[in-house]
Amino acid sequence: MKSVLPVGALLALAASSSVFAGSLTIPMSFEYLALDGQEIATNSFSHKAELDLSPGTHKIAIRYHDMVDDEFSDSQTFVKSAPFILTLRVDGDYDYFLKPASGEVVKQPKQFAKAPQVVVNRADKGEVSYKIVQTDYKEDSFVGRLFGGSKGVDIDEAAAAATAATVAVASAAPSAPASQATAPVVADTAVPAAASPVSPAVGGAHAQQMLQYWWLQADEKTRKEFMSWAIKQL
Repeated sequence: MKSVLPVGALLALAASSSVFAGSLTIPMSFEYLALDGQEIATNSFSHKAELDLSPGTHKIAIRYHDMVDDEFSDSQTFVKSAPFILTLRVDGDYDYFLKPASGEVVKQPKQFAKAPQVVVNRADKGEVSYKIVQTDYKEDSFVGRLFGGSKGVDIDEAAAAATAATVAVASAAPSAPASQATAPVVADTAVPAAASPVSPAVGGAHAQQMLQYWWLQADEKTRKEFMSWAIKQL
């Protein structure tokens, strides 16, 4: 006996299959920040490479984020770019891939991070309609986070705002290196949290651990800022 699906079930199946028509994949050295005004949750232990996309035009905030050898020690340090905004039109069930315009490997990470040049291709080699806008959003520096003097912004919040539907995006030629247009900077004032009193011994040990942690997290520019400040305190 044949099993016949109701018309409603068939329509629901067809609708569900078209919710996500395509996908965007980024290399390990890039990270998603926001999609269409919503922050994308990520963590340091796993890399989100693929993003499912429904039909239509999407604004995606992405940044370059990699580790390079540190000039001051045998360890490695992070290199991060300001976010750039990718406006991508999804025309169908296609797989899109973002990569550096110069090739798969970034040979000069620190220089590349100043203004990442990227291209977006389709797996079937079809034409891709997209635009790129560079921003100059800056995170709080290491010294600023410690002493409350930074004028940086919350990158995740700024990226979400930049990908909202009301944000205008400058054009770049399809299938070409990223344009150098700059989005406006959004100022944000950080308010330090109140700290509970601790004993000198415990506080000193904790401070040392925090200094070591932030030193490993900081990029070269931030480390130089801290070293300059520390020398002046001697």
